[in-house]
Amino acid sequence: MTQQRQNTRDLVIASLLTALGILIPMIMPIKIILGPASYTLGSHIPIVMAMFRSPKIAAIVAVGTTLGFVAAGFPITIVLRALSHIIFATVGALYLKKLSNTLVNVKSRTLFSFLVNLIHAIAEVIVVYLLTAVGVSATSDNFIFTLIILVGLGTLIHGMIDFEISYQFTKTLEKRTRLNFAQIEL
Repeated sequence: MTQQRQNTRDLVIASLLTALGILIPMIMPIKIILGPASYTLGSHIPIVMAMFRSPKIAAIVAVGTTLGFVAAGFPITIVLRALSHIIFATVGALYLKKLSNTLVNVKSRTLFSFLVNLIHAIAEVIVVYLLTAVGVSATSDNFIFTLIILVGLGTLIHGMIDFEISYQFTKTLEKRTRLNFAQIEL
C-alpha cells in the first residue's frame, strides 16, 4: 500500500472513530453521573479501537471524543476527565506499537487492559482532585470515597469493560471484512 493511500486510510479511520466518540456521549441512553464520577456505556470504545491503529490516531480520537462530552452538556469536571484520556490512549498505543502481540492471549491482554486502565483511572483521579483543590469542583463529606472508589475504581472497571468490548468488536470486524483495521496482532 502506498504511503498516500495509508495516510488516507488513517484519516478516514480517525474521522470515523472521532465521530463515534462525539456521538456516543450525546445519544447513549445509559449514562450514570454521580458528582464528578460518570459512566457512559461504550464511551471508551472509539479511543481503544484507535489505540489498536496508532498512537497518533489514539491521541486525535481522545481529543475528539472530549468534544462529545462538551456537546452533550456534561459538567467541566467530566469534560476534563475525558480530555485526560489522551494520556492512557497514547501510552497504550505506544506500548502496543512496540509490543504488537500483547493482545493475542487472554492473560497478556487482561494485564495490558488493567495497566492501561490503571493509568486511565489515576489520570482521572488527578483531574478531579486538582479541580476540587482549586475550587472548580465542590468538595463533599464523602470526597475521598468519591475520588478513590467512584472515580478511581469505577474508571478502572468501566475502562476494562469497554476495552474488552473494543477488542472483541475489532477482532470481529477484522475477521468479517478485509479492512485490516488494527495495526497490531489481535
